[in-house]
Amino acid sequence: MGNRVLGLVVHPRNDVSESVATVTKLAGEQGIRVVARPADAERLGAGVEAMDEAVFAGAVDFVFSLGGDGTMLGAMRLVAGRPTPVLGVNHGNVGFLIEVSPRQLPRALERLIAGDFSLEPHSCLELTGHGDAALAFNDVVLTATTPWTAVSLDLEINAVRHGYFRSDAVVVCTPTGSTAYNYAAGGPIISPSAPLIGLTPVAPMAGISRPIVLGGDETVLLRSPGDATRLSLDGAAVFTVAAGTDMVLRMRPNATNVVRFDQSTHGARARVKLSVLDLPLRPDQLIELVPEELRDRARRLTDEDESA
Repeated sequence: MGNRVLGLVVHPRNDVSESVATVTKLAGEQGIRVVARPADAERLGAGVEAMDEAVFAGAVDFVFSLGGDGTMLGAMRLVAGRPTPVLGVNHGNVGFLIEVSPRQLPRALERLIAGDFSLEPHSCLELTGHGDAALAFNDVVLTATTPWTAVSLDLEINAVRHGYFRSDAVVVCTPTGSTAYNYAAGGPIISPSAPLIGLTPVAPMAGISRPIVLGGDETVLLRSPGDATRLSLDGAAVFTVAAGTDMVLRMRPNATNVVRFDQSTHGARARVKLSVLDLPLRPDQLIELVPEELRDRARRLTDEDESA
């Protein structure tokens, strides 16, 4: 990775100084430049160069996201459409997308330098019809502009009318985003290996009242006939469109690449995190999620207690 450029995208508030120090030390030893966008570079200190936001995405060879899932999603949107690998280091809370903890970062850097990793492609939703195209790797959430008011949206799929939603919100999600707001609203969990789009009404009052799962090559059009609509993309970009605006959603496959060192470990951790949120498993099934060495230790301690 010599003569390469490593870009940092960091949580706006959480302390990431320890990970930044690790990255700059090991990167410096390998002749790798570490850069960040000006607003981030100001708080990261020596060893991190400021790089203009307009050229950042095209100049970096790797991106490290230091934060939670929100920071990771922002990093993914930043390099969407490029082959740039994105590595997530968890400085947030749940971190469904993130495999590496801060203490694992030195070893992760060593493996990156050695080329000992794989890339997991992620698709995103592309929203058009309102202006410039916008991207969401988790979900697009549509609500009314007035709080506590239901949103009414006509639905067309591949230019064919399919009824309407009248609900507190409508969540349009990717497989990655199916475990976020979609899941909380009672929508289905979609396998990351399936190129599908989920549509879930939140607290439906009339019209379509069940979740819908569509193929990844379908075109979804939503339109509010009478009122403006508020859209939130990945909980970050929020804007309003006028009544009657066509909000067109398509899946863009393989929009970005996430670094993975151990896919099975990441999957098991995601299962644990989902179980903590909802506990969909029986106690005996939860035991399966505990690493074998911890189970063996617990058995030994139990045996010692019983023999005492």
